[in-house]
Amino acid sequence: MTDAAADPETHESEGGAPDADGLEAGRLLFAQECSFVAGVVQVGGLPPDALPEVAFAGRSNVGKSSLINALTNRKALARTSNTPGRTQQINFFDLGGRLCLVDLPGYGYARASKDKVRRWNALIRDYLRGRASLRRVCLLIDARRGLTPGDREIMGLLDASAVSYQIVLTKSDKLHESELAACLSGTSRAAARHPACHPDVAATSAEKGRGIAELRAALATVALPA
Repeated sequence: MTDAAADPETHESEGGAPDADGLEAGRLLFAQECSFVAGVVQVGGLPPDALPEVAFAGRSNVGKSSLINALTNRKALARTSNTPGRTQQINFFDLGGRLCLVDLPGYGYARASKDKVRRWNALIRDYLRGRASLRRVCLLIDARRGLTPGDREIMGLLDASAVSYQIVLTKSDKLHESELAACLSGTSRAAARHPACHPDVAATSAEKGRGIAELRAALATVALPA
């Protein structure tokens, strides 16, 4: 897969942060209508890969649905719950006919049978390594917990499949600034050891809005042009 973050047309200021044009491009993209396309429980039911896709992956209860809602400035586009494992299918959302947002089931702990969890995990892996339209994976990591063995396993899968991905720290508002700085530093060092991982680690808070504009700008680089 091609990482559009390396495209010379990307609007980024020195150091990798998006400039004003990049931030505006992200704002305009995520201000578009975003509609539910399909919910998929097996690979054979995947919709046609007509748009570039950005997938959101992470452990159960890491905040994927909350982040998607924050990015699209909607309260209930993606269903949120305090119950780990609530998302039980791959959900596809069409963002303005320019980008498809993909909400993956959480991996790891879930209140479900072992057989169902195994099927979810197999579905996630089959999608990640076989989807031609997949341009970027946002790998969500709870900033309070850091990288887990399950996260590192997914990173290895993405490296092996040459799928570009970016680590996105969630719930960053729950940490003191010094703790967050240490988490960013350690996660960045880990990311540097993975060939398919985007070098910039994003720190976000769906509740406080931290990092949302910057992540919109980063994801706008892989969308179809307006």
